Amino acid sequence: MNSSNQKLHPIQTLALFVGPLLSLIIILFFDLEPGHPEVTRTAAVAFLMAVWWITEAVPLAVTALLPVALFPLLGVMKGKIVASFYFNNIIFLFIGGFILALAMQRWQLHKRIALKIILAIGISPKRIILGFMGATAFLSMWISNTATTMIMVSIAMAIILKLEENFDPAMVSRFATGMLLSIAYAASIGGMATLIGTPPNLAFAKIFSISFPHAPEVSFARWMIFALPVSLVFLLCTWGLLSFLFARSTKFIGNSDVFKNEYQKLGKMGFEEWVVLLDFMCVCLLWLFRKDITIGALHIKGWSSLFPQPKFIDDGTVAIAFAIPLFFIPARKVKEMIMDWETASRLPWGIVLLFGGGFALAAGFKESGLSVWIGKQLTGLSRLHVLFIVAAICTIMTFLTELTSNTATTQTILPILASVSLAIKMNPLVLMIPATLSASCAFMLPVATPPNAIIFGTQRLRVYDMAKTGIILNILGIILITAAIFLWGKLALGINLAQFPLWVSSQ
Repeated sequence: MNSSNQKLHPIQTLALFVGPLLSLIIILFFDLEPGHPEVTRTAAVAFLMAVWWITEAVPLAVTALLPVALFPLLGVMKGKIVASFYFNNIIFLFIGGFILALAMQRWQLHKRIALKIILAIGISPKRIILGFMGATAFLSMWISNTATTMIMVSIAMAIILKLEENFDPAMVSRFATGMLLSIAYAASIGGMATLIGTPPNLAFAKIFSISFPHAPEVSFARWMIFALPVSLVFLLCTWGLLSFLFARSTKFIGNSDVFKNEYQKLGKMGFEEWVVLLDFMCVCLLWLFRKDITIGALHIKGWSSLFPQPKFIDDGTVAIAFAIPLFFIPARKVKEMIMDWETASRLPWGIVLLFGGGFALAAGFKESGLSVWIGKQLTGLSRLHVLFIVAAICTIMTFLTELTSNTATTQTILPILASVSLAIKMNPLVLMIPATLSASCAFMLPVATPPNAIIFGTQRLRVYDMAKTGIILNILGIILITAAIFLWGKLALGINLAQFPLWVSSQ
């Protein structure tokens, strides 16, 4: 993302002017749906947002604000309706989850969890990689992938320096490459497992509900039941690949002293850590068991049914309900509360706006009729086998997000896929979920994701090492996600490929 002191790349400068010009041409000289000019106008806004998001000609959050100005001016939607999409239950789920994550970071709880996992798994070369991957993936399920990678890289660098003192530097260098790659890849893969793990997942949940308001909610638990097994399989496959490539011929025996010393520096768990841990565990359990869970013959009644209006309660309600107490529970180490606004203000407000822009764009697609128009143009896809369609979507998303923002790309693509599913009479989940998961599968380039950029910044590995390993994982991700939606989707999500859901046909 561009910062204010960076010079624009020539392509970005071109996009800055060409994007609005082409959008204006679309409005003036095209009529996609005669008698309904709002269809063409929405397409023009979507085109402009896509160009600016992909090239990052202006900050992503600024592009996300375009619907607030353009939709009312162009007669697509009322201003107060557009504005409502920038603050909703998914936004509050993100804010509440992020406040919990910041509280964990403030009191070093995330570092304690990471070190405990590594010490529990073992210290042989392959186990060290597995330990780092397990700890990174677990943390990234709940807190920012970027923050997770930063803390894990600091631990990894301490180990690498210690190993270089005692073993052949060339051998350590190869192992270090594998260990650092394992952190970046596990941060992305772990984030796939939960709704709050990575922004594209949250974007999907809201865009799906906007596009199909009568559909069953994709709750925290429902997403996790499907995505967690996919994430675990992907993580183990990645561990096997990295162990084969970077730890196969490594002969040294790791020393656990570095991990133990780092853990001992943290001291005993204090009152503040216990409070945050208890709060975190309560939130996770309440997220998982809020709604009824049905897996085959197993049925678990959700706790929200105990309240007068269960439908009024959502995952955002839970997140905020348990984030607020952290601001009035006193800490014991310092004369402050467990959480303060100075820490909470580090929330990535740019992502909040980015979410809102995507949600508003999705609403514009539906409100204007652009979704229906796109669907009509793509009815020919129904002649293709669904397996080919899903694999193609996964491939496009995986390689597109190597160069573009994962969240912005997801926000742009998902409303289009919602239209496609209507046109070809297919369950929207079959197309939208693989696209969302694939947005987290950019493993080849340092610019693809913040975790990739952070480990590349250690100057301990080459782009070649990342690209060579990453392309294998990209292909593996395409295969795994495509297989998962067919093999696991029916049991976990109730997807029946032979039946068009009633909640779609009632739109």
